Amino acid sequence: GMLRKPEAAPARFSRGGPIFWIAGIGMALAAFWVSGGHALVRQSPFWTTPQPAGAFSISGVTSRIDASGLKPVLFVDGEAANDGVSAQSLPPLEIRVTDNASNVIRYRLGTSNRSLAPGERFGFSSRLEVPRNGVRAVSVTFAS
Repeated sequence: GMLRKPEAAPARFSRGGPIFWIAGIGMALAAFWVSGGHALVRQSPFWTTPQPAGAFSISGVTSRIDASGLKPVLFVDGEAANDGVSAQSLPPLEIRVTDNASNVIRYRLGTSNRSLAPGERFGFSSRLEVPRNGVRAVSVTFAS
C-alpha cells in the first residue's frame, strides 16, 4: 500500500480568498463613485446640513424725533421677516437707544408670539421717550 500512488482528492471549487473579494468590491465601489455616485451621495439628506428652522431678520429700521408736542417723542419703525423654511413664532424685539452720554436704554417690544410663515413680514412701530441727553444711536434686535 505504501508503494501505491495516493488517490487524488476530489476537485474542490474555490470561491476566492478574502483579498479577491475585497479587491472586487473595491473596484465596484470605485466604478460607482467615478460614474457619478459622488454626486448622488452628496445630495442625500444624510450629508446635507439642516437649515435653521427660524431664520428671522430685521430690516428697514428708521428712527426720528418728533418735537412738535410738549415732550419730544422718538419714533422707531421697521419690519421683521421670516427667512426660514417653516412657520415660526416671532420672538420679542429689543430696541436699544444710546444717548449722547453713551448710556444705553433698552425697551422690549412684544410680538404676542405671532406666527410668521416663510417669507412673511411683520411691521413694527414704537413711540419712545427721548432721553435727556439726546439720541446718538438706535438699534433693534431680537430679545433673548
